[in-house]
Amino acid sequence: MRLGVLDVGSNTVHLLVVDAHPGARPLPAHSHKAELRLAELLDEDGAIGPDGVDRLVATVSDALQAAEDKGCEDVLPFATSAVREASNADQVLARVREETGVDLAVLSGAEEARLTFLAARRWYGWSAGRLLVLDIGGGSLEIAYGIDEEPDAAVSLPLGAGRLTAGWLPGDPPDPAEVKALRRHVRARIARSVGEFTRLGRPDHVVATSKTFKQLARIAGAARSTEGLYVQRALTRKSLEEWVPKLAAMTAEQRGGLPGVSEGRAAQLLAGALVAEGAMDLFGVEELEICPWALREGVILRRLDHLPAEEPDTLGG
Repeated sequence: MRLGVLDVGSNTVHLLVVDAHPGARPLPAHSHKAELRLAELLDEDGAIGPDGVDRLVATVSDALQAAEDKGCEDVLPFATSAVREASNADQVLARVREETGVDLAVLSGAEEARLTFLAARRWYGWSAGRLLVLDIGGGSLEIAYGIDEEPDAAVSLPLGAGRLTAGWLPGDPPDPAEVKALRRHVRARIARSVGEFTRLGRPDHVVATSKTFKQLARIAGAARSTEGLYVQRALTRKSLEEWVPKLAAMTAEQRGGLPGVSEGRAAQLLAGALVAEGAMDLFGVEELEICPWALREGVILRRLDHLPAEEPDTLGG
């Protein structure tokens, strides 16, 4: 069957269309995305403003049309931290439902972490042993750890790259004192959760998902996306520590000229790098691997798990 997953995230609204059935890996068929950066559109009361809501409704409508054009039998719509934490979330969801017919399921931070963990576990398999999975979104940082498909520990922290950029780094380039203050805030916030994970033992494999980690790995020398999903891509703490001061000295336009960095994400890259560096340092991670699958794939896999398996063919009538 052909499924669409509609991800209303803190940075983008992304429709991923896949061909899938139970027991097989989902094959991507089409991708449709628009950058809204909802995490940066919250007003001082924490609400998504009228312009942001108008743009969200229009973007969801466009994505639905794309899903229909591509022959999707079903669309799985969900929203993450920007909508979840907006003070007018109920009104936003009602408006989207009334004008598009889409009932957005708002995932909790813990659900985000668990579904992303499921995607990573399926990608790497049981031989990866105990997995530690890190994911930096526009609004939050998800951390999950475990040896099964359901993590033993999963948390979501308000340390998304878009949120932190809007709240802590208004300058371009940012003021060094503000960078230092954000670094201190990030590490203090992550440190509160480290004990919950370290008591479970050291992971056998550490992986990261999300655009932020992919871009950081790319500027540190990882293979470009055109080389395919199956090329191993890694990010070391040493290279990240070398890049953070360089990113802090750059304007957003200069960061946008780095390999693999999109213009729309360039302003957020420093905040994301500070979160990545803090997480790797506090969890004692020297190197992590970039996982091609993340939350959207986790949502699809969970849906497939709940579909009835096809009856096997029989021989001899």
